[in-house]
Amino acid sequence: MQMLNVSYLEQIDKFRNLQLTLGERWKTVEMFDNSDADILIIPSLSIDQRELRKIEGCDHYEERLLFSLIRLQNPRNRLIYVTSLPLHPSVIDYYLQLLPGIPFSHARNRLLLLSTYDASLKPLTQKILERPRLMERIRQALRLDKSFMVCYNATELEAELSLKLEVPLYAAAPDLQIWGTKSGSRQIFAQTGVPHPDGSERVWNELDLAEAAADLWERQPSLKRMVVKLNEGISGEGNALLDLRPISSLAPPDGSRSERVAAMKERFVTMRFQAKEENWENFSGRITELGAIVEAFVEGEIKRSPSVQGRITPSGDVEILSTHDQILGGPDGQIYLGCRFPADEAYRLQLQQLGLKIGRNLAQKGALERYGVDFIAVDQGDGQWDLQAIEINLRKGGTTHPLMTLKLMTNGRYGLSTGLFYSQQGRPKYYIATDNLQKERYQGLLPNDLMDIIAHHRLHFDTGTETGTVFHLMGCLSQFGKLGLTSIGDSPQQAEEIYNKVVKVLDDETPTKNNNFASLSEYALPITWDGCSC
Repeated sequence: MQMLNVSYLEQIDKFRNLQLTLGERWKTVEMFDNSDADILIIPSLSIDQRELRKIEGCDHYEERLLFSLIRLQNPRNRLIYVTSLPLHPSVIDYYLQLLPGIPFSHARNRLLLLSTYDASLKPLTQKILERPRLMERIRQALRLDKSFMVCYNATELEAELSLKLEVPLYAAAPDLQIWGTKSGSRQIFAQTGVPHPDGSERVWNELDLAEAAADLWERQPSLKRMVVKLNEGISGEGNALLDLRPISSLAPPDGSRSERVAAMKERFVTMRFQAKEENWENFSGRITELGAIVEAFVEGEIKRSPSVQGRITPSGDVEILSTHDQILGGPDGQIYLGCRFPADEAYRLQLQQLGLKIGRNLAQKGALERYGVDFIAVDQGDGQWDLQAIEINLRKGGTTHPLMTLKLMTNGRYGLSTGLFYSQQGRPKYYIATDNLQKERYQGLLPNDLMDIIAHHRLHFDTGTETGTVFHLMGCLSQFGKLGLTSIGDSPQQAEEIYNKVVKVLDDETPTKNNNFASLSEYALPITWDGCSC
């Protein structure tokens, strides 16, 4: 990284010193959440762009941080939101009109929307850095002594922008992002004593991967399947499933190690890849660039994929924010589609305990802001579940915006003793959320068309009952027929009923075509396999 023409170590020191001002300004959680601040939102998905392109409609995922408009509830806060392309005005109006107790015009006057007008395949942060005049406009709009920057994930690009703007970044520093990779996550699990599947360290080529797989098979001769994961794959798109059963005759238990390694290399080409149109030739090339791990597949007749989310504050405190049961799909149930809140009561408190251990370890390493941990839960009978940690996400994830939507709409609180979220009236609230309600028949619907449908069928969130649906990713709708939503109810059943009503109305309002997805009932728990939140 070359920033300000100084050495890398000096750059890191300057970046960390700038981050330290967060803790100096806001010494407690209450001060930070209720402060008078200028908040710069950079929703750049600064990850490997070839892996990102595996997600349909990813160009519009910059919209997922629009939940940050919740901070305009504080009448003293101001917010700058930068995107690659301008956001549709009706999308912004939709979010601002959801703010309870704040006049629309007052909130709108404290929101500055900026765009690079650049649709190229580059991270948004890079586009901003390439536009000095845009950076200067951002800088002039901020009260630097009261500003901080929020992003989807933190890389050297975000660190460079933070330094050039002189605005501290509220996120884990780039040199800490290793702890959010597949291999780094495994190291944290080992350090904290959190149960996780047997597996390997990161490898960089086909031969080392075959040797790591052979070693794993030798340690666990009864293993039926393994998972090969790109070290920085997202949403399960970088995963591949290796079935060992067809090759057991090629490498019998009493066979040599070289036989096992050869058998592994031979079968890599036949792995089931989770990303569409993926193949071994391309996948193996990504290994040399990103690295990969191999991990034991967690077997079980009844399995789920729960997760826990937390936050590390500028003062170093760790708080648990939520637990979820993830909704997975794809060829082998490895692709993240959505989530249910909260996670099953049989293991949600255990998830919180494990999440706290991991969060405290990350805090000691200097991490900040959101983190999430994905698990596999296997039913052991008699109400007992075995939890195995799979991955840490040091960034915003697929469960971040639904939870913030719930907080936005109810102004409620999370109860650590129960793992439930309560409205101001003390009612437990539940939701189902997805980024992936996608059907061919929805293609061609404009954001304004969606607003008409919402109004006509009264699909909007009802502030009186605090139930209903909040929509997001509306920019994906016209081209990809893809939409995100969070359906909130007073029970899990009501949340699902609200969700399914939305699907039925959209189906009825659109011409019949070949559907890609149907109602969420297709993804009903128990959920199999593991995935990671994007």
